[in-house]
Formats: sequence, C-alpha cells, structure tokens
Amino acid sequence: MRWPPFEHIFFDCDSTLTTVEGIDILAEKVGKRRRVEILTQAAMDGAIDLEDIYKKRLTTLKPTRQQVLDLRHDYKRNMVEDAARVVAALQALGHKVYIISGGLAEPVAEFGISLGIPRERIRAVELAYNELSGQWWEKSDLDNKRYLHHTEGALTVSNGKAQIVRELLGDQLGRSLLIGDGNSDLLAGHTVDLFVGYGGVVARPKVKAEAPAFIESPSLAPLLGLAGGPAELRILGTWSMSYQSLSLKAQYLIQKGVVTFNDEHLESKFRRAFFAAQ
Repeated sequence: MRWPPFEHIFFDCDSTLTTVEGIDILAEKVGKRRRVEILTQAAMDGAIDLEDIYKKRLTTLKPTRQQVLDLRHDYKRNMVEDAARVVAALQALGHKVYIISGGLAEPVAEFGISLGIPRERIRAVELAYNELSGQWWEKSDLDNKRYLHHTEGALTVSNGKAQIVRELLGDQLGRSLLIGDGNSDLLAGHTVDLFVGYGGVVARPKVKAEAPAFIESPSLAPLLGLAGGPAELRILGTWSMSYQSLSLKAQYLIQKGVVTFNDEHLESKFRRAFFAAQ
C-alpha cells in the first residue's frame, strides 16, 4: 500500500521547532517566569482560551523590542533535534514548508528564515512599541522601546490557526499536514489532511489522546516518514551522507514505535506502507 506525500507542511514554532516557549523566556528575564508559565501551560493544554491570557502576559512583562529580538538567539540555541535537517530535507524533496505560530513575529520570522523558510510562509503575532518609552531621543536607544500593544487576530485565540492555514493554502493544490504540540494546533487539525501532534518537548495529554498521529521523540526525523512516506525516505538515502543518516534515523525511530496513532485506519495504512518497504 502506498503512503502518498503531503505537499504542504505547516509547523508550529515554540515546543515544536525549538524546545522553548518564547513568552516564558521573556518572563524569566524579568523575574516573572512562574507567573507567566502557568498561564502558558494552561492555554497550551486547552484549559483556558489563549485569547484570555495573551494580552495579560504581555502587559505583565512589557518587554523591550531588544528583549523580543533577542528571542531569536534563544530559539536557535534550543532548536529541536534534527529540526534544521528535516526542514532542509522537506524542501529539497519539493514540499512547501510554513510556520504558523502564536509567538512574536520578529524572532519567529528570523528563526524561520535561518531554517530556509521563505518569509512569506511565516505567520506570527506583530507587536507595536511605545515610541516615547526609554530614552527615545537617543538613536542608540531605538530597541529599548517597550511593548505597547499587539495585533489581535487569528493567532491570539485558541481556534485561530485554521484561518491562517486556509489563507496560506489559498487555491493551491496538494495535501497538507500540520505538526504542533498545543491545543491551538489540535483545533486547527480539521483544516489539513493530517494533523500530527508533537510530544518531543512536551507531551500534552489532550493532544496525545486526540491527534490522529503523534510523534514522541526528541528528534523530528520521524516526521519525514509521515510527510513523504517510505518512498521519500529511500530517495533521501541516495543523497549526501547527511541526508542518508537522517533517513536511517527516521526509519530506526519509526521502527522503535515513536509514531503512534489514534486512527486505526490511518495506522494500518501507514504500517502496511512503511513495513512493506523494509
């Protein structure tokens, strides 16, 4: 049985491509991590709506633009295992890769671009800064303007990512896959052909229990098996040593059982396609 590829691959960012949550890093820098982390976890677990806490967290922190920009370094330093190679492999195989994040736009976009993802395929939350905060009269102080407000919209509510998926897909043809760790990703799952929960950083019980497919591995390599099937893993195995090792790692982890399913038909189809190719 063949496992057809998914042409469009949508990634969440925080706790999916990077092991950190940007808002929690900001909170730690101003000594308020515990207060904010509780709110973040509750929203990601689906206990409260993201809309109820998004403004509250940023208003509590009032980060400077420089603090927000510095998150790009935290993202890169804490990249999920094999994330860069997986993104590169997907794009080399002809998949279109996107990031849809409830994180802050400037660091998410720079992180995504560093992975080779085009800026026009990255969506996150834009911030505005108070131009009269800090020593605004000094040009050297331009990045010390403090948070004023954010652009409210689809990415600041729990059930908003679906809208962004539809906008980015437009009238393009091809099957789509979304991978993410949180409740907002799970809620957007109905807009794609396959939602994959990711538990390599945090395995959230609700996502693990409801996602059609779930990866519980520190490495993102197994996603290649779901995104392109055994046929594309074989193709990677004929390329450079880096891609060959990634293909072998993906196959090894899949055989270990790090990919699980809540959909019996989907599981049967994947297992038959994958293990028939071994």
